Amino acid sequence: MRRPSILFLCVANSARSQMAEGLARSLFGDRATIQSAGSAPSMVNPYAIEVMREAGIGLDRQISKSVDDIDPATVDTVITLCAEEVCPVFLATVRRLHWPIPDPAGEGLPRDEMLARFRAARDTIRTKLEQLAKEI
Repeated sequence: MRRPSILFLCVANSARSQMAEGLARSLFGDRATIQSAGSAPSMVNPYAIEVMREAGIGLDRQISKSVDDIDPATVDTVITLCAEEVCPVFLATVRRLHWPIPDPAGEGLPRDEMLARFRAARDTIRTKLEQLAKEI
């Protein structure tokens, strides 16, 4: 039996979806296949890397990926993490969940405020993943 596959989507695949990928890999282990992508991939946000390192999860080797590069046959569930922006579209018949988490990245904010925003997003994602883990 094939293990379930989850795809996390946001726009840049730089923060929320990257943190979700790292947390899900840590939480689900080999019980699920985990991927993340975005409609306009950029680079993994250094604040995401930092707050995930605090949680004992390394994102250093993860890269931003395009949703166009994801094979729909490899996905069972798509979880979109966009709040105020337009979420990427994944054209496949799969289970869809929407977790509207505000983008933690901000322009010109002090470092401590940025870290607080990223920690809040990380912790919200972790809580939602712990609930999802009960189904997997």
